[in-house]
Amino acid sequence: MGNKIRIGVIGAGANTRAMHIPKLQAIKDVEILSVCNRSRASGETVAKEFGIKEVCDSWEQVLDDDYIDAVVIGTWPYMHCVLTCAALEAGKHVLCEARMAMNAEEAHEMWETSKVTPGLVAQIVPSPFTLKFDRTIQDLISEGFIGDPLAIEVRGVSSTFVDKASPLHWRQNFDLSGYNTLAMGIWYEALMRWVGEARQVMAMSKTFVKQRNDPATGRPVAVRVPEHLDIIADMVCGAQAHMQFSVVTGLATNTSEAWLFGSEGTLRLDIDAGKLYGGTRRNKKLREIPIPPEKAGGWRVEEEFINAIRGEEAIQLTTLADGVKYMEFTEAVARSAASGSAIGLPLKSMG
Repeated sequence: MGNKIRIGVIGAGANTRAMHIPKLQAIKDVEILSVCNRSRASGETVAKEFGIKEVCDSWEQVLDDDYIDAVVIGTWPYMHCVLTCAALEAGKHVLCEARMAMNAEEAHEMWETSKVTPGLVAQIVPSPFTLKFDRTIQDLISEGFIGDPLAIEVRGVSSTFVDKASPLHWRQNFDLSGYNTLAMGIWYEALMRWVGEARQVMAMSKTFVKQRNDPATGRPVAVRVPEHLDIIADMVCGAQAHMQFSVVTGLATNTSEAWLFGSEGTLRLDIDAGKLYGGTRRNKKLREIPIPPEKAGGWRVEEEFINAIRGEEAIQLTTLADGVKYMEFTEAVARSAASGSAIGLPLKSMG
């Protein structure tokens, strides 16, 4: 590979158009050579908008191009495993959109494929909502601000009432999204950064609108992705976590937040307000904790990907190994909700 890194895009979804393509094009000696979208017409629209030279009719055409060094996969999750494995086997570096896969088995397949192609970079787009706060939270916990983690509350809900009329969204389509549900995976990935993973989960879920019209056919189809989800998790760190995700909580307030309760202190992250609060036994109420500029993280997905290809840094956000962990959690939640039983982690069927 020369100094210039040449990229092909497979699936130019909203985040790919808003973030990946323009930010990659802004990096020196990076060129996006081709794009393949669900239709040639939509691919041509993207190519025209971003000045991409070639529109491909199939993803295989992108991977067969010897001039392509790396691919960005911006499809819905149902194609992530197939495309990631095929790209790695074709000798291409991979930046794959989140969520990682449809289920834990696919995530493991992606990870195993990456292990036999160690010279290639494989990155999953990270959960972004907490990036500004992650290092400060990590440091406060490691410095003993909250003491021993005891209880965790995570809430990712809407303030809207149940929507009975809208057609099926791709996120509600199990065939496209798999076990991924609402904001669960995004929040659990963030939680792993702070306190590590869960060792057992119990969950209950509910789908209130049983059928929606498929926008592609106009016909009613069954909805298999929950609209409301409650999770109780036993964390490896010793804490018990309660997580709630919903799109039926009309007029709810504090819709996106996390509480970390410890033996000596408490932290509260309010995503809606963009603020972190904390207090200890010595305090009577929480106070805002300023985020030092040097600790404030931000979106640098594309920069990290290119730097990793150039050997200048290792992927941190997010590795396939961490993606496997959140996909195992995601599937464990679905298994528990379906069976009414507690599910241990890591999943035994995954070896």
